[in-house]
Amino acid sequence: MQLSRISLTLGLASALAIAGAAGVVTAQGPAGGASAVPIDASGSFEVSGVQVDVSGKDAETAREGGWRIAQRKGWDILAQRLAGKKSTLSDSALDAIVTGIVIEREQIGPNRYVARLGVLFDRNKSGAILGVAVAVSQSPPMLLLPLEYSGGVGRVFERETAWARAWNRFRSGGSTVDYVRLRGTGPDALLLNSGQMLRRGRNWWRTVLDQYGASDVLIAEVQLRREYPGGPIVGVFAANHGPDKQPIAGFALRVDNGDALDALLDAGVQRLDKAYQEALSSGVLRTDSLLATRPPQPKTEEQKKAEAEAEAAAAAAAAAAAADPMLDTPMTTTTASFTLQVETPSAAALTASEAAVRGVPGVRSAATTSLALGGISVMRVVYDGPIAGLRAALEARGWQVQEGAGVLRIRRAAATATPPPATEIPAPQ
Repeated sequence: MQLSRISLTLGLASALAIAGAAGVVTAQGPAGGASAVPIDASGSFEVSGVQVDVSGKDAETAREGGWRIAQRKGWDILAQRLAGKKSTLSDSALDAIVTGIVIEREQIGPNRYVARLGVLFDRNKSGAILGVAVAVSQSPPMLLLPLEYSGGVGRVFERETAWARAWNRFRSGGSTVDYVRLRGTGPDALLLNSGQMLRRGRNWWRTVLDQYGASDVLIAEVQLRREYPGGPIVGVFAANHGPDKQPIAGFALRVDNGDALDALLDAGVQRLDKAYQEALSSGVLRTDSLLATRPPQPKTEEQKKAEAEAEAAAAAAAAAAAADPMLDTPMTTTTASFTLQVETPSAAALTASEAAVRGVPGVRSAATTSLALGGISVMRVVYDGPIAGLRAALEARGWQVQEGAGVLRIRRAAATATPPPATEIPAPQ
């Protein structure tokens, strides 16, 4: 049987009381670096809490049989959940769509295997077989910063933390929040440390967010309180949003054993993600408008040349009109340079936006001065006329336009479509 990934998740019982597990398998890499745990961005469907009790001629045979049965049971549960009907597949077909087995709890004997497992299914393949839509409408990209306080010291990426590892383990493919998660390597520890969480300046945050292609920031905080080494641990969790750390939600969880720290943090991640999704659906999780505003950029040599050519042409036209005795009133043309902010989710969208703006009557040139794929890019536009005329010309071409002081924010009008019915996926047991 071929499994592309085996991951470990300790299960939660009642108030996160953890029972011991025998023969646990883990796929975590060696400790010692911020990138020891790879980020799980698979977006797989997960079916948890699958109970198996299998006997075999030896321990390995019993275990393999238990995983086979877990795949079959998990697929039946997923089919009922998404399509509302039963579905059966052969073991070879299941091997092709199962992306991993999550060991929640297992006990291995000489010829018996008893376990509670989770099964991960490839999202696209499973959706195609069941005939259901698998696309998830997500928020703008949000930079996720896991801030952990332990022993009175706050850490983000200064050194590896259990909280950062928990967020890297989190399977975010089914979430409506588009998390930008970091491995904590390179300049991450310098740019994003606990001191940075206290800064409020939008210019600095905008610079940092542009480095990671994000539109806003989410600060997921946990304070770990230990009663004594190896004893009970209380985690106080807080979901914050934006440079001002606007509070979204807060709660506390407790485990009775220090070895259950990972289970405590995994449960906290699930609760925080749910809080962020609820805030997004209710309109509370909105992108900070000040982060989207870009200060004027210095003009490039190309822009200066284009403006000089436009001014020379306008002066020549005015002189010719003044010298023509057939005209009662000399014709004058006012050429000005304006800033346009445009949403550019991809390079193709940027190219299409530039071409569309250049095609607007009266636009002499349009050049991108600040590129932010997946965010808001900035163009410098030279136009024959006032900003009100440029706005009217853009609106006539189907753009939605918001006007500021010398700045226009434009976006394409979205076509109204009926969204597909939402499918409720129960939380992990």
